[in-house]
Amino acid sequence: MQVVTKKVEVNTKGSSHVLDLSDKVSECLHSSKLRNGNLTVFVSGSTAGVTTTEFEPGLLKDLPETFEQIAPSERRYHHNDTWHDGNGHAHVRASLLGPSLTVPFADGRLLLGTWQQVVLIDFDTRPRRREIVVQLIGE
Repeated sequence: MQVVTKKVEVNTKGSSHVLDLSDKVSECLHSSKLRNGNLTVFVSGSTAGVTTTEFEPGLLKDLPETFEQIAPSERRYHHNDTWHDGNGHAHVRASLLGPSLTVPFADGRLLLGTWQQVVLIDFDTRPRRREIVVQLIGE
């Protein structure tokens, strides 16, 4: 059993920007030389989250619209009272989505469904440079 940790940096636009990480995660797997195991994708930071979805134009609109309904950006958040940074909604949304995702791999391939991609959603109020940690455990 071997553990390999890689880091990937991406630029986001904020405001519920959905970014496809699948190619970057697959490259981490390929360069690790591991064939079978699990990998975890983790975003460092408390205003973004990681999940899987079909990366297509309709969902790129549906996801931000749905998160706006769940945790509206214009609502009062106590976080904003404390820090005055206006991103309380981003913290709530990221907490609901979660910062990480585990994906199994076999024969050097991610075991994702045909229409399933690994995505980052950045909920912050401004563009960010995000560090993504990809940790692989396998053989």
